[in-house]
Amino acid sequence: MSRFSACKAPLFATVALVGLSLGAAQARPTALSQPWGNTPDGKPVRIITLKNDHNVTVRVITYGGIIQSVETPDRNGHPQDIVLGFGDLKGYTVDSAKGGLFFGAIIGRYANRLAGGSFPVDGKIYHTDITAAPNALHGGKKGFDKNVWTLEKTGISASGSYVTLKLVSPNGDQGFPGTLTTHVTYTLGNDNALSLHYVATTDAPTVLNLTNHSYWNLNGEGSGSIEPEILQINADSYTPTDSTSIPTGQLAPVAGTPLDFSKPTEVGARLRSNDIQMMYARGYDMNWVVNGAYGQAPRLAGKVYDPRSGRSMEVLTNQPGLQVYTSNSLDGGYAGISGHAYRQTDAIAFEAEHYPDSPNHPSFPTTELKPGQTFDYTTTFKFSNQ
Repeated sequence: MSRFSACKAPLFATVALVGLSLGAAQARPTALSQPWGNTPDGKPVRIITLKNDHNVTVRVITYGGIIQSVETPDRNGHPQDIVLGFGDLKGYTVDSAKGGLFFGAIIGRYANRLAGGSFPVDGKIYHTDITAAPNALHGGKKGFDKNVWTLEKTGISASGSYVTLKLVSPNGDQGFPGTLTTHVTYTLGNDNALSLHYVATTDAPTVLNLTNHSYWNLNGEGSGSIEPEILQINADSYTPTDSTSIPTGQLAPVAGTPLDFSKPTEVGARLRSNDIQMMYARGYDMNWVVNGAYGQAPRLAGKVYDPRSGRSMEVLTNQPGLQVYTSNSLDGGYAGISGHAYRQTDAIAFEAEHYPDSPNHPSFPTTELKPGQTFDYTTTFKFSNQ
């Protein structure tokens, strides 16, 4: 896969009121793996708890590679979970699976949409299931989010506590060609950063787009709307779509639109705009073209700050795009760990990835992966408070 594009250097104003420390160290980093029940078809699932020495805790389950919880301190040092999720496995395998909302999961083989469920590879057209009519969304009916991943290793390194998960997707899985082997390493560093490192190889030409689908609420899971949070996105342009969320193929400037977050802006400030792109998505659910060259060192893609709790999070990635989603499909049908029902705008997702429907748009950065090549991307969520 091509991992380089000549882009202009990133320009990004700094959000004020963001602290640099999460308080005094309290414990040494740890990584603990424990059983967490069985899937409906009897496969055992484990939960891995990563802790650093600044009172940050991350829990990952082997089902779907899901980030089950992320606990970080607020400005008063009180730790709280800041991702939406469930307290037991059934919440992921049965309850939320019916709605296809992908809480915290690794998305693959193809994150985001493929028009009509069709895509070309080496001149041949392949098909995957329609899951968001009339298109395919997030990798078919049984994507990476609905598989039990292999726990490959876990431990402590100079970078922090970590866990590596592995998934082998056979040739023809969900209609995608080639046997694909994927590794995702989650590392919680003592710099208060959670990094996801994706590495994948194939034995035949295929297409691939991987991301994580965590729903973030920096004021705390189940605390209500993220509309007061302050968002900044390092992007001068985005990929406009038609009414079915398929890109037109153009890159359009964000300037003068509700998608302009080049300066810190409340998420809710223009959420009810009558801009046609906002009407299509029923809020924000668009791909921003991140400034700077992709495929090299991760660069700042976005930043969000919650003035209520004082928590802040930076998103860094070497992916070309950032899909930002204001949880428009949450309708009160699921209650999370807090016992509160999740509704629209109760969280914001930052899906660092390639552009939607890239295989059908030759002008977009390629998502093709061939034998001998390595898909190698990193996304980091860095936490702080004030």
